[in-house]
Amino acid sequence: MVTRCGHLRCPLNVPTEWIYKRMRNVFGIGETVFDIIFRNGQPVGATPGGSTYNSMISLGRAGVHAAFISETGDDRVGRQIIEFLEQNGVSGRNVFIHRGQKSALSLAFLNDQNDAEYVFYKDHAKDKLFFEYPEIHTNDVVLFGSFYAINDVVRAQVRDFLRYAKERGAILYYDINFRASHKQDAERLMPNIQENLELADFVRASSEDCSILFELSDVDDIYTRMISPYTKSFIYTNGGESISVRSPEPYCYDVPKIETVSTIGAGDSFNAGFIYGLIRDNITRETIENGLTPIQWNDLIEYGRAFSANVCQSLYNYIDTAFIDTK
Repeated sequence: MVTRCGHLRCPLNVPTEWIYKRMRNVFGIGETVFDIIFRNGQPVGATPGGSTYNSMISLGRAGVHAAFISETGDDRVGRQIIEFLEQNGVSGRNVFIHRGQKSALSLAFLNDQNDAEYVFYKDHAKDKLFFEYPEIHTNDVVLFGSFYAINDVVRAQVRDFLRYAKERGAILYYDINFRASHKQDAERLMPNIQENLELADFVRASSEDCSILFELSDVDDIYTRMISPYTKSFIYTNGGESISVRSPEPYCYDVPKIETVSTIGAGDSFNAGFIYGLIRDNITRETIENGLTPIQWNDLIEYGRAFSANVCQSLYNYIDTAFIDTK
């Protein structure tokens, strides 16, 4: 086992010119919800959210060209969800509004370790997705994941968009993010998951995801049996303990201990940091096809760790506006 750990090698306080010169876009497709956070049974915060949504807000705050594809309700919450995207530099023009329907809610109950147990209020049977395909170029990045990426109701639209992006030369990043509330549907949804794995260039899953979905806990077993038949680059996050990579070369990284306020956005912000690193370090499709070097993997994981650590120190699900100096 090769172990690569250490401090962030590349600075985060860089001007936005390096991003704009590359003119690479990041597109996210996923659900929208309004998160209400509880501690000791009492609400302590409320914010627009959704797994991919959270990542896109962080990327927008980091100065990345970002656009979000989704749907929401025709109510005050839905308007706030779209306005918040735009306020943070993320295009919301492809967020479909369900006329006469209410937006989804998520209740997150924090325990003593600041990990969350969720209760969702959303009728997935009413999900619909109508949008115009954005123009995608080679080396743009598409982020997708969670139940939205495997939901049969919108599956055809999501799959066709991902295929379109792949054909256009985009880099696809898949966050499995499988909740316990869907465990009874795991076998039925497995073909959708496998199709996503086959489309993806990078796949991330947490130890909890793999325990629920695959009933496996050993990273090598998970990679060999469930991931590598479809795609080669796998990132396995184990909470605050460690991060493992199989590409297929093995790497292991420590996670520095920090004082957490909430871990709700930890995985989402890791995804944002990793994608930020793809653009910051000019990782292209050709680079990926040739195989990332150990140093490149190290830097990408470092960005993910840095973004995640920042988010875990607040009740919000995205990096602080001052985290990256984009002035």
